[in-house]
Amino acid sequence: MDIGDSGELLRNLGFPLLNVHSSYAHHDFVTPGRRLLVIGPMGSGKTEFSARIWRDSTVALRKKGLAAALTTSGAVDRRKVFVVRASLDKARFPDYPEDALAYRGGFERCGDRIGSIKDSFQLETLMADNSEVGTWIIDEAAFFDERIAYLMADESRRRGVSFVCPSLVLNFRREIFNQTARLLLENATDVFPLTAYCEHEDCLKDSLYTYRYYSVDGKECPAFYFDPLIIIGGDRAKSDGKEPNYCTRCDEHHYLPGKEYSFFTLKPLGEMAARGNIAPLLAELNAIAGNIRESRLYASLYSRYVECEDPCPVQMNALLVPCIAERALVYLYAEQNLLSAEQLRYLIRELALDKEYLSRRLSDNRRPLEI
Repeated sequence: MDIGDSGELLRNLGFPLLNVHSSYAHHDFVTPGRRLLVIGPMGSGKTEFSARIWRDSTVALRKKGLAAALTTSGAVDRRKVFVVRASLDKARFPDYPEDALAYRGGFERCGDRIGSIKDSFQLETLMADNSEVGTWIIDEAAFFDERIAYLMADESRRRGVSFVCPSLVLNFRREIFNQTARLLLENATDVFPLTAYCEHEDCLKDSLYTYRYYSVDGKECPAFYFDPLIIIGGDRAKSDGKEPNYCTRCDEHHYLPGKEYSFFTLKPLGEMAARGNIAPLLAELNAIAGNIRESRLYASLYSRYVECEDPCPVQMNALLVPCIAERALVYLYAEQNLLSAEQLRYLIRELALDKEYLSRRLSDNRRPLEI
């Protein structure tokens, strides 16, 4: 058994052989061109991992001579760190200072070394304006366009710049978040997976997954599979059935009702509408919005979670959230691209749906529409 340096030290000190686990090492500012992808569910400490790198940089910047020479490539100094956030994500931590790299339980003040961007082109401009910075922390990198993965790869190879990307790779559906997340994985040189305790009250298992749910009258209401993929909002508990809560959950306690319905029923109805027959979709959405027990959605959930060998009634709570028909439309229009703008407006008008909710969610998912 290779016990490593730590194990050898313990043995020399007279301790028995133990399972020695690697502790957190200080960040490597010497190796050029690293692209670190820090992955894990919400609450696993991805941003706090980045904050430690920021703190390490304040120590490394005090070094001189050979230590300083080792961290530079041309005009680039990897000890100089810049934090980049998504401009749409400013609402996550509203109670912290504007220049804070904030995470659950704390923050680091970054002064003028923190900025917000909306896409990879703005990152390119920011990097040009701060050409001496050698380490860029791109918070929630998967929220940006796919080009960002190749921009980072090009900058790291060409100039020795390093990138740290604390980011969700799996969404609340336990699927690859998007094409950007896939490209980040493909172009990473290092991946640091983080986990958290499952946040179910009866469980202490390791959790890898982000769980989205709503709170309605104190009840836990799991998000449907077809819930809007991106919902921008604060990082705090909410009791509004239109605004989600997040936690980490293990396999057993990660509930995701409506996945089968989405592929057996909802998406086929959207495909029929795309071919010109919108009536079946209209009928199903009308049932969902007006008398949900008459809908195919209710029948699907009831057969799967009530009339079954292993009932799971908490999954039925998903039916308690408002705007279910609106969520289904966002899924079909903004994500599946099955409905035209005219069809969307027609369905909203015919069903008297919540325009404010729809406008917010379409904007969140980069498909804004005047409705």
